Amino acid sequence: MARPSVTRITRVSVESGRGVFMISVAAELAQMHPQTLRMYEARGLIEPKRSPKGTRLYSQEDVDRLRRIQEMTTDLGLNLAGVERVLALEAQVDEMHARIEDLEVKALHAQVQLAEELEQVRRSFRAELVPYRSGEIVRAADARSPFARPTIRPANRRPDGS
Repeated sequence: MARPSVTRITRVSVESGRGVFMISVAAELAQMHPQTLRMYEARGLIEPKRSPKGTRLYSQEDVDRLRRIQEMTTDLGLNLAGVERVLALEAQVDEMHARIEDLEVKALHAQVQLAEELEQVRRSFRAELVPYRSGEIVRAADARSPFARPTIRPANRRPDGS
């Protein structure tokens, strides 16, 4: 009696930056000739990992980058110098976005700290300011004496009396 064959599917998850594809597999995945990958590597457009024996190992990120390069050259008509420039500018934009996010976080922390310090100052002034008999708000030290009135200088006179 024949046993029914059971097919087992095993899934392996690998981080996208880990080099796992040899040049022939990466070239097939990117739909390019392996020599094209070597040329892109020589131009610095792609940098595959190397095995201990020196074999090129491409990651999923490398394959995605190869597809992006191919898209720029075939669909957009860019030459490799143009591709290099676009990739450099994209890297700069990514770097600036990261810097902006960092600055936004720092600004938010500074804003929170400033609000806390402002609230402390407000609390300290509330304790020092009291309503006076005439309805004015004066410093507590000036309102303690029933005989002393806060001194109010006219706006057009200087402290030296002139």
